Amino acid sequence: MTATLETSAMTTAVRLTGVHKSFGAGRGAVSALEGVDLSVAPGEFVCLLGASGCGKTTLLNLVAGLDRPTAGDIALSTSRPAVMFQEAALMPWLTASRNVELALRFAGVRRTQRRERAGELLELVRLGGLGDKRPHELSGGMRQRVALARALASAVQGSQDGSPALLLMDEPFSALDAITRDVLQGELLRVWRSTNTAVLFVTHDVREAVRLGQRVVLLSSRPGRVVREWQVGDLEPSAEAAAIEEINTSLREVISSHAAA
Repeated sequence: MTATLETSAMTTAVRLTGVHKSFGAGRGAVSALEGVDLSVAPGEFVCLLGASGCGKTTLLNLVAGLDRPTAGDIALSTSRPAVMFQEAALMPWLTASRNVELALRFAGVRRTQRRERAGELLELVRLGGLGDKRPHELSGGMRQRVALARALASAVQGSQDGSPALLLMDEPFSALDAITRDVLQGELLRVWRSTNTAVLFVTHDVREAVRLGQRVVLLSSRPGRVVREWQVGDLEPSAEAAAIEEINTSLREVISSHAAA
């Protein structure tokens, strides 16, 4: 029942071994995760897929250190994984730049360096020149870009000792319209490739998982266990379509088994 910092050769950004998570006690206890083994390599993009209630967000919270496993081990190669949620959760009284700076401030970065780094990150997410705008002056997609810049600030700052940067994303585009979601998926891939940040991305959308991930991991219905994995990086269009169909079939089986239980 531990969460440790991995200091040996950096072969993983995070490794989960036999992770269990239960809520409550006695007969009323609910088992959310059961015996999860999962690792994400430095710079790898892994999508975590499963039906609603299968423990995807719970797993992310455990990796982020927002909760503790009931049993098992979580080994991190970074002391500061960053989290990006469904909602941008920006401070409404701060400008876009100051929202990004906030993550750097918490990390102890000096003011002049914070301003410079925030400007660089806003440029990276294509919001250069908009750093003085407050959240209500930005569209939903723009606010998520600011949230991405802030998460990157935290992830990259937490890896200044040479350890892999790790970004945890919990369905960050699910509340956006289809066109904006498609654009931001492309932007996320561009940013990921330019920063070499390890990403663990939670989604319930198979097409999104295959488009974004190098690897797709499917969890069973509650209690969540890893039931299948697919390597999906750089697929040809026909192979991508076949992967989507195969993963959809497996997901439907998982959902059907849960409904029949």
